[in-house]
Amino acid sequence: MKHCISSSRRITAVFFATMVMAISGSVFAQSVDQVLQADQRRLNLAQQSQERINAVVQGTRSLEDQYRAINKEIDGLKVYNRLMRAQVEGQQATLEDIGLSMDQVDVINRQIFPLMERMIDGLDQSIKLDVPFLMDERTERVDNLKDIMSRSDVSVAEKFRKVMEAYQIENEYGSTIEDYKQSLTIDGATRSFNMLRIGRIGLYFQSDDTQITGRWDNEARDWVEDNSARNEVRKGLRVARQLVAPELIIVPVSSAEGA
Repeated sequence: MKHCISSSRRITAVFFATMVMAISGSVFAQSVDQVLQADQRRLNLAQQSQERINAVVQGTRSLEDQYRAINKEIDGLKVYNRLMRAQVEGQQATLEDIGLSMDQVDVINRQIFPLMERMIDGLDQSIKLDVPFLMDERTERVDNLKDIMSRSDVSVAEKFRKVMEAYQIENEYGSTIEDYKQSLTIDGATRSFNMLRIGRIGLYFQSDDTQITGRWDNEARDWVEDNSARNEVRKGLRVARQLVAPELIIVPVSSAEGA
């Protein structure tokens, strides 16, 4: 009887031990799962925190890059503004010089117009009193000068150039020799003559057949027939036409008082 009771107790003890171990194993398994879940949450939180940190760092780097780019652009703008300021100052100085020049031009224009008018009038009078060679050409040149003086489409510089050009042409007549054709009325008869101009000191005429030869008498202001210089005038015409080499020509000329 005692042996049976003792066996029952052992069985009961084993059962309780097994129950305890089962319960303990279940509790341990739950604890492990909780630990693992907690670790996973910490990992997730850490990962999220790292991502936020990375985003902040990336944003900081982007702002830093933008800052550097803006500073670089500002430095470039400073250099550009400095150059533009120097250019503007230079342009301002140029504008001041132009303004001063324009003021001076106005003064010069007020002075040069009367001067050109006097020069044209003087040229006109000089031609009328001069030996009458190429009168149509020379008077037309003066008339053209008078015409352009009243034209607004011709600059002052061009007007002055034309006046000086006319004076230059007149000046060159004094050191050249030339021949040309001209109709003259001699003894009531009008015919074409070969004209010989020697500088501004002598103007001679001769018919094609050399039967009539003469010169301009500036004192009498008329054409005078003078066949004594027939051969010399003919020689002068050949020289003017470059048919012979230049040589000495002896022809009568007007006196200094008459000239």
